[in-house]
Amino acid sequence: MGSCWEGIDESRLLIAPVPGANGDGSARFLSLRHPKSGVRTSYLLCNGLLQELHWFKQPYGSWFLGDYVSEDGSLYTATPIDPVFIMLPLFEDARMKKGDDPGKFRQLDEILFVNDYPGYQQLFSIAKDCMEIVCESKEIGSTKFFRLDDKKVFAWLHYKVCQLKQTLPALDQNYAAREEKDTLADSVSILGEYLKDDPWLKLLCDHFKLNLPEAKRIVADIEVCPSAIESPVGSSNFSQGKNTSEKKTGRNVKQAKKVKVETESRNIKEMFTRASRRRN
Repeated sequence: MGSCWEGIDESRLLIAPVPGANGDGSARFLSLRHPKSGVRTSYLLCNGLLQELHWFKQPYGSWFLGDYVSEDGSLYTATPIDPVFIMLPLFEDARMKKGDDPGKFRQLDEILFVNDYPGYQQLFSIAKDCMEIVCESKEIGSTKFFRLDDKKVFAWLHYKVCQLKQTLPALDQNYAAREEKDTLADSVSILGEYLKDDPWLKLLCDHFKLNLPEAKRIVADIEVCPSAIESPVGSSNFSQGKNTSEKKTGRNVKQAKKVKVETESRNIKEMFTRASRRRN
């Protein structure tokens, strides 16, 4: 189920996991850079898992929340995202690679220190556990150092493409009827929503012999809704809400009319506060 949240002018409906249901009981909104665009974007850290926020909006609609009617029929959902995507640009910059020089080893707290983005500090334990899959590491005394490794990054991305290529036909019968190369191109383009063109998306396209502009066009054609809420937001505590059912991640390959993106949207932290019924 979703939870009712009361904002400054009107409420919003957010579907998200219950803090404490399968984790440490904590949850908060984080302001991080989108891994592809670098735009300030809101994420939810809940039960030790990083979640991205999605926004769905129909032209007309409202929500009946108990005895209250929310005129805004928008729906916000939080779904898991691999944190390696989010931190890949930080680790790329931190190694300061030049030419054939593989770059420098850096401490994790140095890598996650980003001006005006304190939210990255909340990902320290997550980064410590997950980033070795794409990094070399070494320990000096009790201190551990990390350096992004190109071969490990490519192996990880290659695995992601292969897994997605196998999964798409099972999610939608339209994919099952498509040629293998088309499904491969879609898989690369979907991952490309979270990767900078240079070097990672270009590297995948070169390896799989795909055209980069075409792969990027595919993403634009099949996108149905905005993938994240790109509003400035600082870290804030997240009040407990109701549990949610799993969101289906399949995409429809048929073109759909794109949703008009809301302009001048309010800060997420301002929009979401715990709703309570007004009693007479």
